[in-house]
Amino acid sequence: MKSQHQVVLSIGTNQGNRLENIERCLQLIHQEVATVIKVSKVYEAPSWGFDSDAFYNAAILIHTFDSADVILEKALRIEKQMGRVRSEGLGYQSRSIDIDVITFDTEIISSDQLEIPHPLMQERIFVLKPMMDLNLEWIHPVLNQSVLELLESCQDESDCVAVQNLESPLRKIALEQFNYVAFEGNIGAGKTTLATKIAEDFNAKSVLERFADNPFLPKFYKDQNRYAFPLEMSFLADRYKQLSDDLSQFDLFKDFIVADYHIFKSLIFAKITLADDEYRLYSNLFHIIYKEMPKPDLYVYLYQNSERLLHNIKKRGRSYEQEIPAEYLDKINTGYLDYIKSQTDLNILIIDVSDRDFVKNHEDYLFILGEIQNKINS
Repeated sequence: MKSQHQVVLSIGTNQGNRLENIERCLQLIHQEVATVIKVSKVYEAPSWGFDSDAFYNAAILIHTFDSADVILEKALRIEKQMGRVRSEGLGYQSRSIDIDVITFDTEIISSDQLEIPHPLMQERIFVLKPMMDLNLEWIHPVLNQSVLELLESCQDESDCVAVQNLESPLRKIALEQFNYVAFEGNIGAGKTTLATKIAEDFNAKSVLERFADNPFLPKFYKDQNRYAFPLEMSFLADRYKQLSDDLSQFDLFKDFIVADYHIFKSLIFAKITLADDEYRLYSNLFHIIYKEMPKPDLYVYLYQNSERLLHNIKKRGRSYEQEIPAEYLDKINTGYLDYIKSQTDLNILIIDVSDRDFVKNHEDYLFILGEIQNKINS
């Protein structure tokens, strides 16, 4: 599972209502480009490289799965949407909005369209001062200096003064009011990817299931009757140990914890895979353990139809999953929904993501955050 890229963008404007331009650009980037995680203050500085009205400048940190080229392409679209007309060969000009890609992780990129880190960042105080507000643990991969060191050695003596505070659009999602959120879903629903992204975006502690280490899983998909009971028992033992160990490290009243499973999934899968007598024994053991487990403050079930699940399973390419039949996935979906209907003391949110891709489509990720916020509001 790939992690998100951390990208710094610099925003500038010296035409029209400069503050409104910055605020609108910030919203458009968050809605159409990537998740805006941190936002600097707005700084006023004189134009750089030409004589014109003073600029308002800001820096933002975004999280994205996109490449640097895609981010640049989307940023240029935002500029055009806001009325920016780029004129080649005329040098520096006044502009309604300017979006520069400053850093992309710690990568060094050089192409006709893009140079990263931005080749002039260390010479521009209006880039470095806003970047300081982001509190990044970033080292320039060429100059081997931190943002603070770059600022201290910068020769630009222009006045660059903070004039306005800004707030990240992500702060409008009050997810941290929950201490413990569990994301659940069928095989291939994307629960681990989503839980990981939300943990990164909201600076949460993550608890991710260790399914890949289970030696019975490949055997189960080849011979379910023989390996169902040892598989379910090993999963139950491992989930109990992991949750006990991981959650004990956190303060459930202070830390924000995101998990990609809730231990009750053990009973849901066991009911599908085990014979009646095995299930009765398993259920007795499960309920002894379940009493000791902390319950999530919010339980989010990501529903996907079996056709989409099979597509996702094929795409991620785990060899032992490729023969999973649609009927098995249907049973799992039914098991989850029956479980959800039976719960009276669990705060549950069901989100249908059958037609959504929250990795490729940023709007789909924002839709999920919006559904969570609607749940909070209600």
